Amino acid sequence: MNNLKKKNFLDLNGVFLLDKPIGLSSNQALQQVKRIFNARKAGHTGSLDPLASGMLPLCFGEATKFSQFLLESDKYYRVIFKLGEATTTGDAEGEVIECKPVSVERAALLATLKQFFGAITQIPSMYSALKYQGQPLYKLARQGIEVPRPAREITIHAIELLNFDGLYAEMDVHCTKGTYIRTLVEDIGKSLGCGAHVTGLRRLAAGPYQATQMISLSQLEALASTTPDSLKSLLLPVETLAASCPPINLTSLTTFCVRRGQPVLIPHSPTEGWVKLISSEGRFLGMGVVLSDGRIAPKRLIRDTSRAVA
Repeated sequence: MNNLKKKNFLDLNGVFLLDKPIGLSSNQALQQVKRIFNARKAGHTGSLDPLASGMLPLCFGEATKFSQFLLESDKYYRVIFKLGEATTTGDAEGEVIECKPVSVERAALLATLKQFFGAITQIPSMYSALKYQGQPLYKLARQGIEVPRPAREITIHAIELLNFDGLYAEMDVHCTKGTYIRTLVEDIGKSLGCGAHVTGLRRLAAGPYQATQMISLSQLEALASTTPDSLKSLLLPVETLAASCPPINLTSLTTFCVRRGQPVLIPHSPTEGWVKLISSEGRFLGMGVVLSDGRIAPKRLIRDTSRAVA
């Protein structure tokens, strides 16, 4: 009976940009979207806390092979935080552990934000999904266990203060992978001497994907009930996950070799790093890496290019 049910699943390949609602974990949101699409295989790239909303790219089928390229990309967030209170988790879901009076002028806040531009180091929160000896940190934290976490270097490309009323602040943040916004807010609060925690967080963009491309669960459910055949058109091409990597156009001969896993020499190619492999028919084949001798070796190929979203 289970085998019969599995045969009804669709082999979809592509990327769906979900506007995740507040209150759902990333996995809960993924499972709902996967059910609506009736997809055989799907995964998310970079989780959002239940408290957070916004951009959650979901990979279907062959796209799951290339999710790492989006994980490596920059992210854009809009965050609201409250001064004067520090919490156990760094956000509104935690217990307040410290309260201090707030006497911060806008100019002082702006000056403090400037201290966080550029390359900085962060110590990840104990309430993050990072693992320590195989255990997620947040599970240890809930048991009252704290373990040492090495500082990590990140880059804050831009911080724009949008609103500030003396207690609550709203700002946009453009940052590199691995940035913890709750930690950033905690560090801002410490620098101001009054503490702070996140009260609202929304991811606006990730890599090449922009806020205008997102689709909410309610929109998706409405389309599924009225025009189910249109759902597949919502998936973006697999190769958009690696938008920052240069494309390499192959000839018929090099396409043949690459499909068989053989390195090829392509004139005027990049001298290092990952590249997108484009077949002689103009199809995305997968990703290759430049070897020390200048050849390009296929490393991650789409199983069946005819079934990838184009």
